[in-house]
Amino acid sequence: MTTTSTKTAAESAQNASLQVAQGVVPVAENISVFERTQEVIRTALEVMNYNDSYYELLKEPLRLLTVRIPIRMDDGKVKVFVGYRAQHNDAVGPTKGGIRFHPDVTEEEVKALSMWMSIKCGITNLPYGGGKGGIQCDPRTMSMGELERLSRGYVRAVSQIVGPTKDIPAPDVFTNAQIMAWMMDEYSRIREFDAPGFITGKPLVLGGSIGRESSTAKGVTIVMREAAAAMGMSIPGSRVIIQGFGNAGSFLAKFLYDAGAKVVGISDAVGALYNPDGLNIDELMDKRDSFGTVTNLFPSRITNQELLVKDCDILVPAAIENQITEKNAHDIKARILVEAANGPTTTKATEILSERGVLIVPDVLASAGGVVVSYFEWVQNNQGYYWTEDEVNERLDRILTDAFHNVYDTSRTKRVHMRLAAYIVGLRKMAEASRLRGWL
Repeated sequence: MTTTSTKTAAESAQNASLQVAQGVVPVAENISVFERTQEVIRTALEVMNYNDSYYELLKEPLRLLTVRIPIRMDDGKVKVFVGYRAQHNDAVGPTKGGIRFHPDVTEEEVKALSMWMSIKCGITNLPYGGGKGGIQCDPRTMSMGELERLSRGYVRAVSQIVGPTKDIPAPDVFTNAQIMAWMMDEYSRIREFDAPGFITGKPLVLGGSIGRESSTAKGVTIVMREAAAAMGMSIPGSRVIIQGFGNAGSFLAKFLYDAGAKVVGISDAVGALYNPDGLNIDELMDKRDSFGTVTNLFPSRITNQELLVKDCDILVPAAIENQITEKNAHDIKARILVEAANGPTTTKATEILSERGVLIVPDVLASAGGVVVSYFEWVQNNQGYYWTEDEVNERLDRILTDAFHNVYDTSRTKRVHMRLAAYIVGLRKMAEASRLRGWL
């Protein structure tokens, strides 16, 4: 490794370490998530003494494919949908990442998410780089037939750059096992051979892995357990607030409730519930509708923002980005913040919470359980040999426990907060693989 072109690596590392030790990542609050991700990558590479060429390679995906997909709708009209597939870096191995169906999907979002996937794969030491895909659509207004035609159309549009040894998709926002099944079937038709390893998150009868559906929440419980131990706490008896009661949030609430935690608050899109004596999670899960909504049944509900500043030991934002900001960070009462959602805490809020001694478990670490079990599914498909639930859970626990302590130890050794430490750990393998390949 060599020095940077404008200042020595030692100076870069020292300045970056001092900034982050004080809770400062040098990035403005009003920039996009993509630009914010780039700045954290730049700082992490400087702390590791990598020169500017590494940042130039890793600041954007190596490939970004934009496609237009004509689909005949149920009314007979043809509608053209815009889709994307980003592949951040494949120096370590094939890229890996979900496909989301959402009306607000953008090129910049897909690029940022592919970069986050690279970090997750690096943190958990998987043989992958990061990928991500998306289609601008609202699946809530589409029939099953329209969704199937769109899913198959997307695979046809991107088939030349994806595959079990190139880029392996998975479910994401508003996509599920059924959509993965349609996509696998279309890819198998194109290639004229059965290819279960092309995609993960499939139904069990088509080569899916036991534990995949709840893997993100299971991973959050594992890193939360390790974070609590690092702070001299334990999950049984801890007071936990979970913002978000969808797939990940509800599974997480159930896991923690069964483990003896006191879940004192949950929320959904309508509002939030808080009870300092604890909520009955089994009852709430029975009452929620197909969209995960349950708070509308309770006249005593409060707002999502009110819930975030309620008294608790562990706070888990598991909904959407930018929920904890400069405006409410001073009022957060939790000792541990575990980011189950993507980007829920802004840069300024990270600074404030770090200065107050709150342990932040960043999203790229906390939500890595999904890609780890997706990796297990891919391995099982390639081997043609399938594991038991106990085997899946034991392997997931071992990988995420090691990942947490690697990040935690890095944060202490380099005197940086956990978010920057996670990027340092996540980028190291990819940067070295790129150098050894002769790209840098």
